[in-house]
Amino acid sequence: MLTAVADYKITGNPHSREIGLHAANLLAGRFNIKGNFIRAWNLRDGEPHTGWAIIDCMMNLSLLYWAYEEDHDPRYLHIAKAHADTVLVNFIREDGSSEHIVEFDPVSGRRITSYGGQGYEKGSAWSRGQAWAVYGFTISYIHTKEEKYLEAAKKAAEYCISQIPKNGIIPIDFKQPKVPALEDSCAAAILASGLIELSVQIPPSKNARYRDAALLLLQTLAEDRSDFTQTCDAILKNCSASYHEKTHHIAMVYADYFFVEAIYKLNGTGRFMW
Repeated sequence: MLTAVADYKITGNPHSREIGLHAANLLAGRFNIKGNFIRAWNLRDGEPHTGWAIIDCMMNLSLLYWAYEEDHDPRYLHIAKAHADTVLVNFIREDGSSEHIVEFDPVSGRRITSYGGQGYEKGSAWSRGQAWAVYGFTISYIHTKEEKYLEAAKKAAEYCISQIPKNGIIPIDFKQPKVPALEDSCAAAILASGLIELSVQIPPSKNARYRDAALLLLQTLAEDRSDFTQTCDAILKNCSASYHEKTHHIAMVYADYFFVEAIYKLNGTGRFMW
């Protein structure tokens, strides 16, 4: 979406369109028709994990929505919506928090269990996964106009807002121990951009809560977690891939992307790429 499809949207390059549609076909080929989910990984830690789905994939659905709108093949739309519906039922908890990984039986499609994944533990709330849920369901609403996706985005957003500390610094997992104080600026940037996008889909009289939360996150990132010097290739500091990694508080290129994307949105100069 952010390379070939973005190039096609901006320049009309037919080769980029071809690459985008090819990628959409590959993504659609990962769909499990029995479990109605898109498989996450191939081999991981030496295991096939053929029944694993992850909350991150909600952002991948934009590629399928674009392919449907571009090529008018409804298979893309059906797969995207089927996966979103599966996530809605199996990932989003009653309080609005989200699973990171859910395992299904790849043959029967039956839900087996869930995993903490990149978060603190099973049943916890990996903050970047929460951001994927907010932004991902907002994207599904934008492309389908189905209220259930908007409600899911709002539910996930409300959970996140209830967990954001007053200083705007986002932990790796909203349910992690207070010590050590591990954080993830990447999650903050994604959540901020997702909240801004969500606020656009809601009447102005009701969207201030989401926009204000995004502003808090962006202000914290800009003032306390950014390096704008020419000696640093990245912008955001204190990003973390996962809670149990040995190394934390690093730079991530996609953290910078979502940070800049959110600022463009605030300035009214952004272009919706999802």
